[in-house]
Amino acid sequence: MKKMNYQNVKGTLDYLPEEEGIRRTIRRTMEDVFIQYGCKPIETPILNYQSLLASKYAGGAEILEEMYTLSDRGKRELALRYDLTIPFAKVVAMNPTLKMPFKRYEIGKVFRDGPIKTGRYREFTQCDVDIVGVQSQVAEAELMMMALDIFRRLKMDVTIQYNNRKLLVGFLRQLNITGLMVNRVILILDKIEKISKEKIKEELREAGLDQVAIDAIESFLQKDLDGIVEEYRQLAEKEEIIKQGLEEWNELQAYLKQLEIESCCLFNPFLARGLEIYTGTIYEIFLTDKSVKSSIGSGGRYDNAIGGLIGSQETYATVGISFGLDVIFAALSLENSYLEAERLDYYIIPIGRPMEAISAAKALRDQGFKVELELGKKKLAKALDKANKEGVKKVIIIGENEVDGNTYKVRDMETGEEWLEAFQY
Repeated sequence: MKKMNYQNVKGTLDYLPEEEGIRRTIRRTMEDVFIQYGCKPIETPILNYQSLLASKYAGGAEILEEMYTLSDRGKRELALRYDLTIPFAKVVAMNPTLKMPFKRYEIGKVFRDGPIKTGRYREFTQCDVDIVGVQSQVAEAELMMMALDIFRRLKMDVTIQYNNRKLLVGFLRQLNITGLMVNRVILILDKIEKISKEKIKEELREAGLDQVAIDAIESFLQKDLDGIVEEYRQLAEKEEIIKQGLEEWNELQAYLKQLEIESCCLFNPFLARGLEIYTGTIYEIFLTDKSVKSSIGSGGRYDNAIGGLIGSQETYATVGISFGLDVIFAALSLENSYLEAERLDYYIIPIGRPMEAISAAKALRDQGFKVELELGKKKLAKALDKANKEGVKKVIIIGENEVDGNTYKVRDMETGEEWLEAFQY
């Protein structure tokens, strides 16, 4: 008989209890904050029609290359979702009676057949929040504040970089770069922190840009922040989209200042976020010490996606943010974080009295405690060793003496103190 291959599919991982316990703690922390901010939970299917995910209002050409496609027995063309955004846009499009503003959260698996690196796999978990029905930059400010609250609770020092796509698009229009070429150039500029400026110029040349445009982009990339903002202000007099972008940028900055988080939120005029879906403010979240190069969260405004999916010219003011559970876990692992899986309140060790031990376990669970009952036949020393290794708070020992006295013995595993508690078996 041929031996079965037990290896995982490339880009997928198993998480054993210690790791998965920490991941669940991260997930609960995020979910607690989502709920605190008034977000409502939804769940969308992993399986979708390929045409939905391949829509021009979806993730763009680069992500479509990474999409897992399949067909069912009815020969329908399907795909695994590569993010939670387009399935959410579909939900809003299918449910016109939703009360606006609508703020949702969803945590779920997504799939991309892309490159693998630290915290980036082919099956991974995204944790998303989206707000529909708010045109003001107060929505972006709230999501950025929420992100900082999450990472504060996780004791992670992060920086949010933000930009506005309208500024970039308007600048490129002034260079006579229009149509599909705009997004191609933005995709190249999105690599500014990953490749050299010479390589950027080379890719722009390969994309078909003329030398005048390349020189103008090179000059733009060499300006400092004040110089770039001043150029935008001058261009705003003749380019409406830049004017709109500056107004949104100024409004967002005012909110960040009001929230006293402007020091954690840095304007990055070269941040591009290559996805075609974005129409305004965009942002990415990075560890401040850059111990992980990838962003650990990102998002932005995408006002055209929902209307596009239903074939309408109507815009739906929509902004979202997405956190990568796997990359956050990887970052915490690298930092040897304090974070740990939720611990048991009690671990019950029966010494020859399993009936009484299971009764005690039930009574404690009925009171809301987290209790594990030793189901094997470990000797006391080995059971205590297990309790130590797993960080159990208290151990309960139930043997002949305890049962005869209608008690059980409690041992505090941190202090070593022992005492008897009354219990009617």
